[in-house]
Amino acid sequence: MGEPVEIDAGQVADQRVVYDAQRARCPVAHEDGAWVALRHAEVVAVASDPATYSSAVSARRAIPNSLDGAEHAAYRAVVDRFLTPERVAREESQCRAHAAAIVDALPRDATVKTIGQIGVPYAVRSQSTWLGWPAELEDELVTWMQDNHAATRSGDRSRTAEVAERFDQMIHGLLEDRRGHPATDVTGELLAESVDGRPLEDEEVVSILRNWTAGDLGSLATSVGVIVHFLATHPDVQREVRGHVASGDHAAVEAAVEEILRIDDPFVANRRVTTREVELGGATIPEGARVLVNWTAANRDPLVFGDPDAYDPVGHAAANLVFGTGPHVCPGRDLTLMELRVVVEELLARTDRIEPAPDRPAVRETPPVGGWARVPVVLR
Repeated sequence: MGEPVEIDAGQVADQRVVYDAQRARCPVAHEDGAWVALRHAEVVAVASDPATYSSAVSARRAIPNSLDGAEHAAYRAVVDRFLTPERVAREESQCRAHAAAIVDALPRDATVKTIGQIGVPYAVRSQSTWLGWPAELEDELVTWMQDNHAATRSGDRSRTAEVAERFDQMIHGLLEDRRGHPATDVTGELLAESVDGRPLEDEEVVSILRNWTAGDLGSLATSVGVIVHFLATHPDVQREVRGHVASGDHAAVEAAVEEILRIDDPFVANRRVTTREVELGGATIPEGARVLVNWTAANRDPLVFGDPDAYDPVGHAAANLVFGTGPHVCPGRDLTLMELRVVVEELLARTDRIEPAPDRPAVRETPPVGGWARVPVVLR
């Protein structure tokens, strides 16, 4: 295999280029003191072996993300109860109403900021309605999303910690208000949940809500940017997906969404820590070492997908890692796919064409953030 090679994704505008080249040279790289699994096989191996690659990687206890084994399973069971197919289906009408209103308000034949004018408001409104949060919180959530994104991009841990604390305080305020005004919505139900025979503690409720919103809001908005950019720059795929929308083939639209996100996966990496010395991709990794599973690189592995840029929703579905794999596979996959399918359906049903803005190029995000920072398009 040879020695792991240092990588610096910040030197290239499209970090996928860096990851593709690095993965071709070595399946496991070494970067800033962490071992980075880049090849599909190694990423699956790490994600599927929590006994060797623990998720307890941060001082802040994140439920259920930072938990392992039986403890993870107990809390994951609580989370899964809120994300069943039946419960996801109940949210579709409100998501569709939000998407339709947003798209109808957009100008035609003029530049539209995909992420700021579609992705962000759609994410905030859909998630807030699902959780039963007041509409007047929308502006605060939008501001928080922008600050959190900037903090993540900066790599400054003190800055990200301050933004996270602000979010926690906002959630605590919501919980206090909810106790004074009980409601039968997701937040109210979560307050009544229990684990291992005892009620959830406030910090546990806050952690679950943080997981559902702090990450998902930005992820949903970023995904909208990736999907719209791909459709705008691949008119043949756009025509195909428009056909699925016209025929009401929801499954085909979701498959298209998932494949587009595989090709340009904005969910770059998750962290693990080794519990013992282990061999991975020819590298010897010591106990207590930081390991990153690079989903973006794994989802473009030519050993699995052939040409990583080839659009093949059916042929690539089984190996697609956009929502992860193993015990920590994303519990919100069904909800996220529904939300993305609905906004794509409403956007395509209410337009004839989506084109790249002729005067403003799209701009890639700055690592470690994936996807696009700006996706200007014109709706026809």
